[in-house]
Amino acid sequence: MNKYILLLLLFMLIFSCSSDETLQMMIEEEEQPEEIKKFSFLALGDSYTIGQGVTESESWPFQLQNVTTSETQQIEEVKVIAQTGWTTRNLLSALETQDPENYDIVSLLIGVNNQFQGIDFSVFESEFNLLIDKAISLANENEKKVFVVSIPDYGVTPFGSNNSDIIAEEIDIYNTYIQQQCEAQEIPFIDVTSISRNLGDSEGALAPDNLHPSANQYRLWVEEILPVVRRILEMN
Repeated sequence: MNKYILLLLLFMLIFSCSSDETLQMMIEEEEQPEEIKKFSFLALGDSYTIGQGVTESESWPFQLQNVTTSETQQIEEVKVIAQTGWTTRNLLSALETQDPENYDIVSLLIGVNNQFQGIDFSVFESEFNLLIDKAISLANENEKKVFVVSIPDYGVTPFGSNNSDIIAEEIDIYNTYIQQQCEAQEIPFIDVTSISRNLGDSEGALAPDNLHPSANQYRLWVEEILPVVRRILEMN
């Protein structure tokens, strides 16, 4: 056989093998699943954060975890430091004792028990500021990874109905201060107080204790929180 023909056949064979290998590599690369970005979330607060009266999965931090999960990202770890009845002082003490690590996202919802127990408002002012500083510290010193949730109005529930006007007035004072501090540090402030007032004690709004939000109400909270958290996740 002519040597030129042999060379041509050899070249075609090599090129064909190379093309097949390249095509196979391209297919394998396309089939390789995209790596899932995993995040951690620290939720600080009181009964509204642990979801008193509902299951853990129905509380808003865990509902938030579920709705942010996708093929490319997920909040892998949710850590809740909160207990029913906690004031700002209780939360500060718990943080000092537990000394948690840093997290990708940190939330804060606190103050209703300061109001309920009639603790001097100046105490809340100073301790809330300390908690904001602590939340920023736990978010790797990045205030853009922190968000604060307003205090809902329990005066609209059967538990607070006998004193609803005073409760609403005082809750507004607390939330106004909280919002001012958030704006001063450019921290997202998420209003769920309006949701609690709009729902009141309507059917499905409250947990069986007729005081704390139901899973359905927490779902509405999450709808307000979600855009903020998505922005935080995009930063990471």
